[in-house]
Amino acid sequence: MAPGTVIAAFSVLKDHVKFKVNQNSIAIDNIVFRLHYRATFLLLLVASILVTSRQFIGEHIRCIADTGVPSKVIETFCFFMSTYTVVKHLNATAVQEGELPHPGIGPAAKNDPVIHHAYYQWVPFILFFQAILFYLPHYLWRKTEGGRLSMLVSGLHMASLSLNETEIKVNDNMKVPSKKERDEKIQQIRIGFINRLHLNRPWAYSLTLCEIMNFINVIMQIYLTDWFLGGAFLGLGQAISEPPSMEKMNPLDIIFPKVTKCIFHKYGPSGDIQKHDALCVMALNIVNEKIYTVLWFWFVVLAVLTGLGLVWRILTMVLHARLLNFISTYFSIVSMLRFVAL
Repeated sequence: MAPGTVIAAFSVLKDHVKFKVNQNSIAIDNIVFRLHYRATFLLLLVASILVTSRQFIGEHIRCIADTGVPSKVIETFCFFMSTYTVVKHLNATAVQEGELPHPGIGPAAKNDPVIHHAYYQWVPFILFFQAILFYLPHYLWRKTEGGRLSMLVSGLHMASLSLNETEIKVNDNMKVPSKKERDEKIQQIRIGFINRLHLNRPWAYSLTLCEIMNFINVIMQIYLTDWFLGGAFLGLGQAISEPPSMEKMNPLDIIFPKVTKCIFHKYGPSGDIQKHDALCVMALNIVNEKIYTVLWFWFVVLAVLTGLGLVWRILTMVLHARLLNFISTYFSIVSMLRFVAL
């Protein structure tokens, strides 16, 4: 695979990855917030690109069938109509002893339970949809914030060096403000935050609301992914963390089988329906199992960090309100004592 092909595949992400820190950039949120709309957003976009790029894994599905039907037809049918594995053949011992060629592959009676695998064609769409949901709270907060912080603190990056009466130009994008400019800017911040505290409360509540949305979203994503994988995602991390056993199937081989079965029906020469059994190699599941293993651990870590950050935010708001009440009460008592003394 040529390096240019890899670069072209991921070139769409260049605007979202920043390795150089801009001196004029203003952080309007915290690091936990950025883990949602930067780290997780990029992780899901990269995963979506991987599962749609044939140059990384080759053809997504290859099927073997002894029929007169072209292999491309059967492969297309099996990819879009789902494949399956037979439950009674999910036997690690039989596979190890050579009684079965692959887990879940073998003859099946009409009433034998099977597991249908129909998720793989939807994986890139679901991953992209999840990426959008992780970016949405940041989009809403950015629109609500409206650049107020950037407007207030612009020009103060070098304020600690303001020792002269005139400004000093460092380069085209940076300058050291004069003492007068620094004092005026600090006065604007004082007016904007202290004297207009009642106007800033809804602004702070909006940030907290978006952080709550982040927490609800990551919890919802865990259950959405579990529903999408047929209830196999919630226990995925615990299952793969257990020591491997010769008598127990690898859970990844059950959820993301590498070889599956597919039934293709067509009319025969006499008009009867013919059933053709196909064996399909699912190269795409090699990537899928890695993606969802990483997502399980990442979602758990992200949910814990977001929950702790939300608790911290609520505590700071409660303690801040009590501090304001204490200060107000204190000055009221001092004023009353002075009045009595007079």
